[in-house]
Amino acid sequence: MNLKDYIRNVPDFPKPGIMFRDITPLLSAPEAFRFAIRQFADHYRSSKPTAILAAESRGFIFAAPLAIELGAAFVPVRKPGKLPFETHKFRYDLEYGSDALEMHVDAVQPGSRVLLVDDLLATGGTIEACIKLAEESKAEVIGCAFLIELTFLKGRDRFKGRDLFSLLQYDSEA
Repeated sequence: MNLKDYIRNVPDFPKPGIMFRDITPLLSAPEAFRFAIRQFADHYRSSKPTAILAAESRGFIFAAPLAIELGAAFVPVRKPGKLPFETHKFRYDLEYGSDALEMHVDAVQPGSRVLLVDDLLATGGTIEACIKLAEESKAEVIGCAFLIELTFLKGRDRFKGRDLFSLLQYDSEA
């Protein structure tokens, strides 16, 4: 199955010059969505993750069913003020500015084998923040999985020595 057939290109969103890769057609096609989750699961099953960690909101879409498929915990990482319990917080830079993410202090136990999941790898700021939060909990980050990787932005370069896996790669903005 060619998952790129289920990605809609939306020019000039969220600002002029940006080609947005819209995943909603993939999400509305159960066979394509299931295929994507199984591709992730097949790649990481032997790694035996104990937790799947994802940043809101699109990362949740892939991480929750993957956690079920792999028999792992799902750990939501959210924007500040959205989690009701004590949190770890990490500030980071994005393509369009800066942001912060939080995770409950007890969400990941020391020694947990954590797989990080997001819909998109661009410059890597969001996933780097998730790595920092997992490591602050003394977890072992076993990999980072993405539906889409924008290779021309070279986000992968921030993570030399880490297992990064993407189902789809786009080599240019077009």
